[in-house]
Amino acid sequence: MMTERAHPLIIPTLRYTDARAAIDWLCDAFGFVRHLVVPGEGDSIAHAQLLYRNGMRNGMVMLSTASESGFGQLQKTPSAVGGASTQSPYVIVPDADAHCERAKAKGARIVWALRDQDYGGRGYSCTDPEGHLWSFGTYDPWAEV
Repeated sequence: MMTERAHPLIIPTLRYTDARAAIDWLCDAFGFVRHLVVPGEGDSIAHAQLLYRNGMRNGMVMLSTASESGFGQLQKTPSAVGGASTQSPYVIVPDADAHCERAKAKGARIVWALRDQDYGGRGYSCTDPEGHLWSFGTYDPWAEV
């Protein structure tokens, strides 16, 4: 059972062409909150940490502006690879229906309709404005660990 001090050991990282706009959108549409935002050169973001809080549990994603230097050569945006995603964050939410409606209202493209899962929980998948695939649901794989 996770305690208040427990933090996830795996944190997804994402690259965005316009990381500033992505941060605003992810907070507005999905309910993330800014934890740390480090500006880069020009209008870029060198590093950002966004938190998602669900009761006493926390999740985090890290992101930055896409570049061709350093680590940026290893990780691409969906538009740089023909629109495909090679990873997809899953976020546990208390109410998948309400979360889906909020995301749709902010322009998320629903790619896997809201549904009850055979393995438990209810969820959906969508893409953000830059094409990253996200999944949200009430299924909590930690509940039985």
